[in-house]
Amino acid sequence: MSRLYCIDASIYIFRAYFSMPDRWFNEDGYSLNAVYGYARFLVNFIRETRPEYLMAAYDESLGSGYRHELYPDYKSNRVLPDDALAFQLHACRQLGEVMGVASYAGERFEADDYIAAAARLAGREALPVTVVSRDKDLAQALCADHDEWWDYAADRRISKAEWEVGQGLRVDQVADWLALMGDTIDAIPGVPGIGKKTATVLLAKFGDIDGLYASLDRLEEAPVRGVARLRQALLEHKEQVYLARSLTRLNDKALRLRSCKAFRYQRPKGAKLETCLRDIGCGDRWIASLLKDFENAWV
Repeated sequence: MSRLYCIDASIYIFRAYFSMPDRWFNEDGYSLNAVYGYARFLVNFIRETRPEYLMAAYDESLGSGYRHELYPDYKSNRVLPDDALAFQLHACRQLGEVMGVASYAGERFEADDYIAAAARLAGREALPVTVVSRDKDLAQALCADHDEWWDYAADRRISKAEWEVGQGLRVDQVADWLALMGDTIDAIPGVPGIGKKTATVLLAKFGDIDGLYASLDRLEEAPVRGVARLRQALLEHKEQVYLARSLTRLNDKALRLRSCKAFRYQRPKGAKLETCLRDIGCGDRWIASLLKDFENAWV
């Protein structure tokens, strides 16, 4: 059966950037370790999956996205990439495009939004989706029972149903879940006293944030401790909770596409890939090795 693979590119770029040695440099002195690692990942992935539909999403909205307009402190704990890293991030996207991967990035939306939009479009066409990432929060992009989340590096696949059973909540509750307990990775504050377990219990009982606030007088029905303190905290932080949900909820309108034809994978010509690698500054021996492996992916 055909399937759309949605790659959370930054996960694999940064994995290579932090795990591979600074052994390769271009003529300007920029390290190419992330480029080498990401290129190898793409070749291996394409060889293993032989995708009919494939897209990759990249994060280029650092400090400029619509979430920053809503909450200026959003991701304020992140350090912006320096020129050397910015070069590699751009080179990785360029490389992915030349390798035939439909690639998406922009100043207003994040990679997760593009993946959610692609998954929604695929759902309309009954096309199964595999989200390729290590970020489990991307489970909220899964729309149908045949969709799955795949940590490629760990070779761990989880279906939508398996994720929901394991986490104790539905994928459409993820944004509310993160809003209640906060997301330290993105500098989004939660409600004091609400952690992962309490947030899960509250959503299991009341469905979503709207249902929770409509039922504060019935909070005793949920198996949680310190109901009076919890009710007061929810009341005091109501505005913050709804703001947080607007940050944690993925925007599945990020792509203006009418069909999944835009994601159909087409094998590129090797000469174009070689030119791209040389422009980036990769060495002859490594270029020859990668081109050979890329050609063998179709044998």
